[in-house]
Amino acid sequence: MSDTENISSGWLDKLARITTWIAGIALVSMAAVQAWQVFARYVLNASPDWTEPVALLLLNTAMMFGAAVGVRAESHFGFFIARDAAPPRVARVMHGFSRLVVAAVGALLAWWGALLAADSWEVPMAGARIPEGTFYLPLCLGGALIAVFSLNHLFAGNAAAERSE
Repeated sequence: MSDTENISSGWLDKLARITTWIAGIALVSMAAVQAWQVFARYVLNASPDWTEPVALLLLNTAMMFGAAVGVRAESHFGFFIARDAAPPRVARVMHGFSRLVVAAVGALLAWWGALLAADSWEVPMAGARIPEGTFYLPLCLGGALIAVFSLNHLFAGNAAAERSE
């Protein structure tokens, strides 16, 4: 492994660790918000308005950041049987193509998430005093992370394949 690959792998590993922590904190926070909502509704008989939109925002955050970490670990959905049954050169092409597709999907999620966030930033979220655009920030950031992690695998995989030939 070259020094450049070590450096990129090091900071991407740190980024993946931070992303995992954010997803985990969002998941635990979502459970706490939902617990508060149930307690307030059934014990205090005063259901707060803000719990549903905040829980959805936290769910989006946990989902998108968790998906990005899954891409980093290459534990996401894939057609591994077809790739593993193919000859080595075809399997390498299929693997590169799948990484490229994942990177493209991540980039599109980031792009459309940014557009949606910018377009709805001035609209107040129903029930919570935060902009509606914050709802789309996890989509934007998670998509960008998915693209970065997948592109890293694509280029690192191509460099490793070139060295082995």
